[in-house]
Parts: sequence; C-alpha cells; structure tokens
Amino acid sequence: MRRLGELNSEVDRWRRIEGRVSELLELAELAISEEESSMEAEIAAGAEELESQFDEMEFELLLAGEYGRSNAFIAVHAGAGGTEAQDWAEMLLRMYLRWAERRGYQATVVDTSPGEEAGVKSVLIEVSGPYAYGYLKAERGVHRLVRLSPFDASHSRHTSFALVEVMPEVDRDVEIKLDPDELRVDFFRSSAPGGQHVQKTSSAVRVTHIPTGTVAICQNERSQHQNKEMAMKVLLARLVELHLEKQAEEQARLKGQHVAAGWGNQIRSYVLHPYKMVKDHRTGYETSNPDAVLDGELDDFIHEYLKLVIRKV
Repeated sequence: MRRLGELNSEVDRWRRIEGRVSELLELAELAISEEESSMEAEIAAGAEELESQFDEMEFELLLAGEYGRSNAFIAVHAGAGGTEAQDWAEMLLRMYLRWAERRGYQATVVDTSPGEEAGVKSVLIEVSGPYAYGYLKAERGVHRLVRLSPFDASHSRHTSFALVEVMPEVDRDVEIKLDPDELRVDFFRSSAPGGQHVQKTSSAVRVTHIPTGTVAICQNERSQHQNKEMAMKVLLARLVELHLEKQAEEQARLKGQHVAAGWGNQIRSYVLHPYKMVKDHRTGYETSNPDAVLDGELDDFIHEYLKLVIRKV
C-alpha cells in the first residue's frame, strides 16, 4: 500500500505537469492568433517553472536506486574539542532541520545527548519525505568548521569537527532479518527533556545487535513501547547502512582502490573567519555565503555531489 501511494503521488505530479503544459500551449496559441504580446511574459515564466520542475523530477529518477526513495535517519556526532565541537554539532542539527523544512519534509529528533555546557554530543534525526535518503546520503562524512570561538574569552580562532552518518529507513520485511536471540534490550531512565513522566520511569530503550555491536537508543518518546519500536527501526537502518558500506567497500576493492570511511575523510569545510566560505572537497563546489548554507540551503551542494557520483557510475 505504501508503494502504491508513492506511485500514485508520482503519477499525480506528471499529470499536473501535463495539465500545465496544455494550459500554456492554449495560451500560446491564443497569443499567436490574436497577436497579443502581453501574454509572452506569463508564458515564459510558466515555461521556466515547468523546466525547473522537470529537471528536479528527472534528477530524482537518478536517485531511485536501492533505498533512494526511502526516508532517512541522520546522526550527528561532535568530534574532539568539547564545547566547541558540541556547539558545531548543534549548528549542523539546525541546518538539517531547516533543509528538511525548506523541502517540505517532516523532521523529528529521535534521540539527543546534550553537551556539558552547550550544544549536543550526538543527535539522531528522522527525516520523512520522498527521496530523503537519496538526497541526504550526500551529507555523510566529516564536516569542519573554522570560526572565532564564542566560548573563548580571547575570541581566538578554533577548528571544530563533526561526523554525519546517514541511514535509510527500511521496512521490517527487508532481506536483513533480526534474530531475537542476537539482540540485547536494556531499559533505563531517560535523560532527555520530557517532564516528570519521562524522568521517573525506565522508558528509555537501548537495543544492541550482538554479532556486529551495532547499538540504537531512543529516549524521546513518552512510553517504553514507543521507544522500543523506534529503537528497532533505527537499529535496522544502521544494519542496512552497514550492509551497503560493505558492498561499496567490496566494489572499490575489486576496482583496485579503497578509501576507508572515517574521521579522516573530511567532505566539507565551513569557514566563518578570517573570510566566509563553504567548500565541498569532493566536488570543488563552494559559496561565499555560509549563513545561507547553515540556514538550510544545501541543495546546490547535494546536487553537485550526486551528479559527480552519477558521472562516475
């Protein structure tokens, strides 16, 4: 039923484009027959809008690989550096929430580990919307920030790092099956905000996949049952991402090259001082407006990276 809903939505988009094309053709024929030049601007604007929509939909076809249409989980982890890095992780959290809002996606914070003084040590976000994983997989890797520290009395320049993980949300009926005997489920009191109910009961859940050591935690829901359901969903997403990483590593090995995924693979730098710039080190794409990027304007960076990947394929 979910797949049927996705297909119906896609067909509806194409039918809306078809209807808009018919409207503009009729308007163009009317303008020609009546030699009415005042309609030219409206027709040109409509054609430009259609071209933009078509380009976006054509691009989405390139994202429709394995799990490309799926919802996504984004995990942001502060690197070494204490409060500086934790504040940077929270800035990235806001950036992805704003990006999701701009695209009309629903974004929910699933789990948060607050920083000691400011920011977050780690945070997990669920992003729901068509092709969420297809787009967001471009964001996985290390993100570097250079700025004048707001936490340093001397306002010296600091460099902070954060790691971004991106995983597809998958159904329970995927090829990866979870054996209950291979899972350890722990319950504990939540440290997340949520009032007395959350704090006084052991509603938080930690699920560990023993063979791989993969862990999923959820503590933001009110009930133990809800937290367990979300933790199982996150665990499955992590295992699928682990499976995809192993596939990619094997393909790279067969090609005679392999780049390990880890903290050394810096993908993007955000420089706020002594000049302003955001640069993606994989594509070379850059902008001098980091404020806009940190406010969620990520599409140009995502598109450039995905086009690079598609060209390599």
